[in-house]
Amino acid sequence: MKKMWLALMLLFFALIAVGCNSNDADASEGEETSNGSSEEVDSSEEKQTVTFWHAMGGAAQEALNKIVDDYNQSQDKIQVNAEYQGTYDEALTKFHTVAGTDSAPTMIQVFEIGTMSMINSGHIEPIQNYVDKDDYDMTGLEENIINYYKIEDKFYSMPFNSSTPVMYYNKDAFEAAGLDPENPPATFEEIEDASRKIAESNPEMKGFALQAYGWLFEQLLANQGALLMNKDNGRSDTPTEIGFTEEQGKSIFNWVKNMIDEETFANYGTNGDNMVSGFLAEDVAMFMQSSASARDVIDNAPFEVGVAFIPHPESTEREGVVIGGASLWMVDGKEQAEKDAAWEFMKYLQTPEVQAEWHVGTGYFAINPAAYEEQVVLDAYKEMPQLQVTVEQLQSTKSSFATQGAIMDMIPEGRRIVETALETVYNGGDVDEAYQNTVEQLNQAIKNANAARGE
Repeated sequence: MKKMWLALMLLFFALIAVGCNSNDADASEGEETSNGSSEEVDSSEEKQTVTFWHAMGGAAQEALNKIVDDYNQSQDKIQVNAEYQGTYDEALTKFHTVAGTDSAPTMIQVFEIGTMSMINSGHIEPIQNYVDKDDYDMTGLEENIINYYKIEDKFYSMPFNSSTPVMYYNKDAFEAAGLDPENPPATFEEIEDASRKIAESNPEMKGFALQAYGWLFEQLLANQGALLMNKDNGRSDTPTEIGFTEEQGKSIFNWVKNMIDEETFANYGTNGDNMVSGFLAEDVAMFMQSSASARDVIDNAPFEVGVAFIPHPESTEREGVVIGGASLWMVDGKEQAEKDAAWEFMKYLQTPEVQAEWHVGTGYFAINPAAYEEQVVLDAYKEMPQLQVTVEQLQSTKSSFATQGAIMDMIPEGRRIVETALETVYNGGDVDEAYQNTVEQLNQAIKNANAARGE
């Protein structure tokens, strides 16, 4: 009997020991998995993940990453993962490849001319749904930005990073040429005259450079009140052909040709980076480029940089500029909780504090003009008043179909057509022939796009 009792006692203690060892092992595995406590795993699983595809590189990417990090640290419900997808074109192509699959992001940044491509994709949910559900006030956004992105009284995407082109110029070179650095040229003809004087004062420096870039061609059209496409730039109906006249379109080609003939034009082709480098190296005194480059250009120039409105022919009035940049799109087919989280992040990006940080850090406009009253912006304007010129040009733009900009899914192709034509002229080609080829190819591209949609 005693032996049996002893055996039972030994078995009892053995079971207790096994149980303790098992609990210790479970706790240890939990710590190893989480690199801390098992509670960290549970906490991270509670966060709703938002995958955010974007196309910001360089300084803009650094500024965006900081904003995303600040948001993630500001609350414990949502984790936004910002993922760079290359250029705007590359990001849009990748989206169309994975749209409708689990590999698609929650939200994506798409450049302005991708608007109709996204709408026609069938894989997005209009932001208007969230605006209505949340009773969110969009009227506080910049008026000219609203004019571009509001289509048929609906917001399909949330504006985010907006820019327009401006003219950058070398104030030191202006002084050396006897030009007033505080009174930059405003018309095509004034730029031609200034270019001649700059080249005369410094034979090693060209007067003006214009990247062979379709977006800049569109802006120079809009600034003289010209439409890129008919049907009110596609705002009243689907375009069927170009909207600008021969005089309007040729004015740009002839303007450049005049400077080429006078050897005051710097030809950088389609390479915008080389153009900026040429300006910083004092090889050229003036050039047109996005206002989003302002901070980078001003910070790196070994001379005083001026920023001015883009030019127009002297025979026309200045109309203004069309919004460039990009907006944020909600991808359909995701869980509602995931989309709701993305919407919360989109709203965060519109706050004056965040927009002020974005504007000062990059040169992009503040979508919410209340940001311009933030102290960080006021301080930046004292140090770098050129940033304010970019805002003044936008806010003084006259609202019209020309300055609202064109919407159609073939615009990326159209830009490539224009760029080829500009390069042809830059390399000595005939203006009339280049212009005629451009018109024919643009009209054919519009016709093909309509046929592809069965229109």
